[in-house]
Order: sequence, then C-alpha cells, then structure tokens
Amino acid sequence: MNHDCTVYKTMDYLAKRWTFLILLELYKGQGQMRRFSELKNTLMEVTPKILSQRLKELEAEGLIQRIVDASTIPLKSEYKLTEGGVELIMAIKTVKEWALRWQIDNEECGQHDCSACPY
Repeated sequence: MNHDCTVYKTMDYLAKRWTFLILLELYKGQGQMRRFSELKNTLMEVTPKILSQRLKELEAEGLIQRIVDASTIPLKSEYKLTEGGVELIMAIKTVKEWALRWQIDNEECGQHDCSACPY
C-alpha cells in the first residue's frame, strides 16, 4: 500500500472517530460560526481533549476555519466549514445517495431513518 497516495491519506484522517460527526455538526449550522462548547454539547460523548484534537486536525487539513475573537476575555474561538469542507459534505451526500440506490445498509441506523437523514 502506498502511504503517499492521496486517497490513502484522505481516508486515514477521515476515518478517525468523530471527524465526520464534527463536520456534519458544522454543516448543520448552515454557515454559522459554532463555538467549541456548542459542538461539545451536541456531541456529548466526545471528550474535550478529542474534540480539540479533531478540530485542530480538520483546520490543518483546510476543512474548517477557526476564528479567534481576541476582544473578549476569555478568548472566543469559533469554527465553520471552509469551501473544501462544504465540498466534502457534498461528496458524502453523493456516497449516501449511491448507498441508498444500491441498498447498502438501508435499514434504520437506530437513531433515525437514514433515507430521511438531512445529510
């Protein structure tokens, strides 16, 4: 396996736990900035350490943007998807459509009807 392969590298960081859910939470914000605490509250099972780590990784990959408001104490950090992050969500939607068309695990995921999922 070629670890320098673009597909391998992309799948390597996207396969990390919480990555997709963080991206989807930011997407649900419809372009609005989301604070760390908001993300933590919606992703209740993720630890603050892992959430912070994933946000840094996603920022380094150019999928999210972090904006710091230094005019407040404590500093206020907010996050939003970049254009690349939005394009990735669109690619995920395409994969979902393919999976639904070919009946790849088209059963309920236990939380909701996946065919009705807004993602």
